[in-house]
Parts: sequence; C-alpha cells; structure tokens
Amino acid sequence: MADEKLNAEEQKKLLEIARKTIIDKLKKGEIEKEPASSQGLEKPCGAFVSLHKLGQLRGCIGTFTSPRPLVSTVQEMAVSSSQQDPRFPPVQAEEMKDIDIEISVLSPLREIEDVNEIEVGRHGIYITKGFNSGVLLPQVATEYGWDRDTFLDHTCMKAGLAPGTWREEGVKIEIFDAQVFGEKE
Repeated sequence: MADEKLNAEEQKKLLEIARKTIIDKLKKGEIEKEPASSQGLEKPCGAFVSLHKLGQLRGCIGTFTSPRPLVSTVQEMAVSSSQQDPRFPPVQAEEMKDIDIEISVLSPLREIEDVNEIEVGRHGIYITKGFNSGVLLPQVATEYGWDRDTFLDHTCMKAGLAPGTWREEGVKIEIFDAQVFGEKE
C-alpha cells in the first residue's frame, strides 16, 4: 500500500475478485488466476480478507507482506479466510449469499518504542513475545470503541498472552496502516 491508496474502481474490482475466487473454490475446487488490471492491483503488499456472516466474523486471514501482486494475495487470503481459519468450520457455498467481504490492504510493519505512537482507528497492532504473536486490524478497535490500552490488551490476548503483557520487557510491538473497504459500505 505504501503511500498510494486504491481508488474506488480498484477496491470494487478486488472485492469482486475475492467473492468470485471463494465461489470458484467452493463450486469448482479450483480458482482462476486473475490478472492485475491496474497498477494499484499489481503492487506487492500485504492484505487481510475478512468474512462476516450476518454481521458476525466468519473468517479472517491475511499476510503482512507478499512478493506477489496484490490481486494474487487477495485471492489467496480470500480462499484461506473461507476455508482455513482455525476458529471456524470451512464456509459452505450456500452461505455465500449471507457473507460480506472486507479487505484490508496493509502498509509495511513499523516497530515502535512508545505506545503513544498508536493512533486508535488508524493503526493495527502486531505484538510478539517469544513464540506468541497476535494481530488486530485497525477497524477492530473502532468497532468495539476501545481506547489504546484496551486495544493493546486485546492484541495480547489474541497472541495468547495476559492482558497488560505489552508493558513488559521483551515484547515487540509493531504497527501498520490499512486501507479498509468492503461490500457493506
């Protein structure tokens, strides 16, 4: 994502590709590789694909970086979020009518020394301590009305760590920006 954001047409195209990719995987067992139809969709960067069924999370998987074009990354994450999120059973074809897709296109991770650098609603958080790691996208804090400390606590819990662990030595906190767009806007 770096500095340039996707325009409305590119966002719409990515959402269409994500939906088509999931449906093709469910119905045909395979996907058709989509070409990058614009410079924005050609750029290599990280992305998360979130699925919501009737307003509830139904799958979310992503990657912080990718050497492939964004369009390919979104296709891969769309299939993964629908079939491989360990928190949920695989999505079935008949569910797709009730599922809304949201895509988060990520900036590169940036390690921070001071949690005051975190802007709730703008930044996502990636916390690592030892073998534990967890990530929450920027929109999660906004959706739940969390302040910075609560956002950090919940990211720790996502990593399998106790709330407040972010205050300890040996914890790595990285932040990122995300351009977030979805079918339900």
